[in-house]
Amino acid sequence: MGSNFGDNSTVVGDLPTKSSLKDVKPTSYVKAGPSTPIASDFITTDYALEERPFFIPIGRGGLIAALEKLDVQLRAAGRPHILSKKNPTDWIGEEVIPGELGLINHGGSPKVLTKPGRYPGFPLRNWWARSFGGTKGLSDTVIDFHGLTVVQVSQNQAAVVSDPQNHIFVIKNSGFVAYAMEGTYDVLSIVDQTHLPSIIKDKVTGLILGSTHEVKMNSQVGANQSQEYVVATFLNIPANNCAILQRGDDLQLLGAGQSVITNPSVTLRGLYTLGENQLEMPTKDIFTRDQVPVSLTIYLKWQLTEPLKLATHGYNTPYDALRDKTQSILTQIVAHLDYSSMVKQRSLGPDNMDDGSDPSSAFLDALRTRAMDDMHQAALEYGIVLKDLAVIDRQFKGDIAATMDKLTTRALQAQVEAANVDRENSNKVKQEEGALSVARIKAQSANTQADADAYRVIAAAKAQAQRLRIEAEAQAEATRLAAEADAEAIRIKAKADAEVTDQFAREMELRRVDVSRISAYGNKAVFVPSDSAGVQMGNAMAMGMAASMGASK
Repeated sequence: MGSNFGDNSTVVGDLPTKSSLKDVKPTSYVKAGPSTPIASDFITTDYALEERPFFIPIGRGGLIAALEKLDVQLRAAGRPHILSKKNPTDWIGEEVIPGELGLINHGGSPKVLTKPGRYPGFPLRNWWARSFGGTKGLSDTVIDFHGLTVVQVSQNQAAVVSDPQNHIFVIKNSGFVAYAMEGTYDVLSIVDQTHLPSIIKDKVTGLILGSTHEVKMNSQVGANQSQEYVVATFLNIPANNCAILQRGDDLQLLGAGQSVITNPSVTLRGLYTLGENQLEMPTKDIFTRDQVPVSLTIYLKWQLTEPLKLATHGYNTPYDALRDKTQSILTQIVAHLDYSSMVKQRSLGPDNMDDGSDPSSAFLDALRTRAMDDMHQAALEYGIVLKDLAVIDRQFKGDIAATMDKLTTRALQAQVEAANVDRENSNKVKQEEGALSVARIKAQSANTQADADAYRVIAAAKAQAQRLRIEAEAQAEATRLAAEADAEAIRIKAKADAEVTDQFAREMELRRVDVSRISAYGNKAVFVPSDSAGVQMGNAMAMGMAASMGASK
C-alpha cells in the first residue's frame, strides 16, 4: 500500500509496476507449496489513493491552492471553514510575513491566515473565543494543528502516515492537506530513502547487500500499557542485487532500487547479490578408504542467477547450499580413494587437470569427473552457476599424519641443505666469474693504454720529423738567400771596382788586399809569387777578392 503522487517509484503492496520488478524468469512469483499462485496474491488495497473526506493532494498550485480546495469541501459539507475571513492591516496585531501561514485556535477548530500582514485582536467579538497559535512556513514538511494536517515531502523523502482508521500509507515526493473530523492523521516518520541506517552485509563474503529501515508505531493496548510494532520497512537495494519477499508459501523477487513494505502479511526473506563471489571453504574431516582422516580446503567461485530457487530450497545464502553439497560430494569421492593416491597431489586446478600421466591421477580423475560435474548439477538446482572448484590444501590427521610430518620435515631439511650447498657453489662460481671479469677488464685496460702510448710515440715522431723537415727547408732557404745576397754583393762590388779609374784608388785597394791576406793567414806567412798562367789567374782572383773585401770595409 502506498502512493506515488510525484514520481514512478513503487511501494511494495501496490499493484506491481515494470520499474519495481526485475524478473529472472518470465514471472517473479514462485510457489513454495503445491499450488501455483498468481501475481494478485501480493496486491492489497492502496489506502493512499482511496476516497477520503476532506483529503486534498497538493498539486501544482501548491499548499495555498490545496487549502482553498479543502475549505470549499468543508463549506459544501456544512462544516466550519478553515480559511479565516480576517483581512490584514499594517499597523498593529500579530504579524504574518510572506512565506508563512498564521494559525488561529477558534474554539478548538483551526483557522488559517494565508495573507501576509498584521492581524489586530479587536473587535472583541472576533477574538473572544480565539487565540493566535503562531506561524508555520509554507514549505514546512509537517504541519499539525487541531486536526488540520499538512505533509510535504521533497525528492528522496518519504512520509509514513497513519490515517484516522489506522491505515498506513506512504507519501513520496509530494504531499497532502487533510482535516480529520474523527481521529487523526499521524505522521510516523520522514525517511531519507537514499541513506537508510541499517546496512545489511553478507556474513560469509562481507559484501554489502543493501540497507533497510523499519518504521514503528506505538499502540495503546491497555489502560497503562503501549506496544510498538513495525508498520513499514524501507529497502534500498544496490544495482546487481535483489531481495526475496515472502507471503505465506509465495515468494516474490524484488529488483534493485528503493522500495517500502507496508503489507503486514509480506515479510523480507533475504537480500542477495547477483554478482560473482569466491571463497575458501574448509571441509570437515573425511575418511579415505583405508580410514585415514583428511581435511580439505576448497576454493569455490560461483554466481547466483536465480535467487528464487535458492530461497525455495530453504537456504539463506548460496554459501550454505554449496557448503552442504560440497561436503557430501567430497565425502563420497574420498571414501573410495586410498591414502597413497591422495598424498602425492595437493591441489586441483587448471594446470594439473588434463595430465593423465600423473601417478596421483586417481584423485584428480575422481575430482575432475565426479566433483566438478556433480557440484555443477547440484548448484544449478539452487539457481547457482559454479564457475570454479579447486582443492588448494589437504591436511592428514592421526598417526599417519604425524609420520608424514616427520618425513616431510626431514625432506625439507634435506632440501634446505641441498639448497645451501647449491647456494655456496653458486657463490664460488660467481666469485671466480667476478675475478675472471676483473682480469679481463684489466687486460683490456692495459691493451688500451699500450695502444694509447704507441699512438702517442708515433704522433711525437711524426711531429719531430715534420719539425726537422720544416727547419731544414727553412735553413736551406736561408742559405740560398744568403748565397744569392753574397753573389749579388760581389757582383755589385766588382762592378764598382771596375768602374774605379783612379790609379791611387786602385793602389790603395791592392794594399787593403794585402792587409786582409796577412790578417787571414797570419804575419808569419810567406807568399811565393809564380809566373805561370795558373799563378797569374790566382793572383788576379786574390786581387779581386782583396779588392772586394776592402770595398766591404
